[in-house]
Amino acid sequence: MLRSLLSDDLPRSRWLAVALLAILIGLAVAPFLFPGAKSLNVAAKICVFIVLAASFDLLLGYTGIVSFAHTMFFGIGAYGVAIALTRLGPGWDAVAVGVVAGLIVAIVLATLIGLFSLRVRTIFFAMITLAVASAFAILASQLSDLTGGEDGLNYRLPSVLRASFSLADGTLFGVRLNGRLLDYYLVYFAALALVLVLLRIVNSPFGSVLMAIRENPFRAEAIGYRTVVYRTIASCIAAATAALAGALLALWSSQTNPDTTLSFDIMVDILLMVVIGGMGTMYGAVVGAVLLVFAQNYLQDLLAIANKALAGVPLLANLFHPDRWLLWLGVAFILCVYFFPTGIVGRLRQKR
Repeated sequence: MLRSLLSDDLPRSRWLAVALLAILIGLAVAPFLFPGAKSLNVAAKICVFIVLAASFDLLLGYTGIVSFAHTMFFGIGAYGVAIALTRLGPGWDAVAVGVVAGLIVAIVLATLIGLFSLRVRTIFFAMITLAVASAFAILASQLSDLTGGEDGLNYRLPSVLRASFSLADGTLFGVRLNGRLLDYYLVYFAALALVLVLLRIVNSPFGSVLMAIRENPFRAEAIGYRTVVYRTIASCIAAATAALAGALLALWSSQTNPDTTLSFDIMVDILLMVVIGGMGTMYGAVVGAVLLVFAQNYLQDLLAIANKALAGVPLLANLFHPDRWLLWLGVAFILCVYFFPTGIVGRLRQKR
């Protein structure tokens, strides 16, 4: 049963299996194990970014496509739901319209970019995607009547996803059973399903062709595979998955703006997640997303504790000041790349 769910792509490492099981169970019980608005928000963001990083790994790790337009598709999915809920009201019909519209726009754009740009060399394709993503971000900021401009859109979710909605009287393990809890589990199970679908794709004959194209596109073309077509299909699948991740974020946050969906900083974060976790391994996207989102949200708190403990040593206390969390994040990334050149998952599998 487990082999079937994981598409015969088992962790192949005891430590990796333990880590993945801990992440799966930890996210499943996060609302009860770590009560509080911040911890629940972090858990939901981890679910969203696992899907986003996994969809990018389909491009970079399995197909060898370097694209900087992935956040554009993420933003399309988020804005699709946000605009629909703003214009049509807080109903499930609006959510359905927003998700479908986001998917259609993302797939059409991915098809156009793929067919017209994937014939060029890798670096030129990367530059084209960067230009398209930058233009789209500027467009979203300028079309204030539609997207809310720089401030973005604030909207109401369907009633069953609001904190005011009560699933039952009282609490369970000290947690209120309300719409916010239901919203979290909607994000959690949707993210789990999307990751399992991506695992099925990369472990299918189609995924094998993608890896063959990654290793040697000229040989793949010579034996009869139209590389542009396969790369375009992979781009469309990745774009659609990223749009769904954006829709999940919109359903969780009740607010969508360019900084949270279209920023180039998000693109850098996705790249770091895939590299840290391990390219060409869907499990690497899971591990990388968890580590980076945790570091972004709790590294400052850990540094604050260290800063307080070292208050008697001015030089060290200053070095561990919470404002220097980006410095330590950079150091951690350098060490990770040095000691895990194939990513954490790649290194664990090599040891196995």
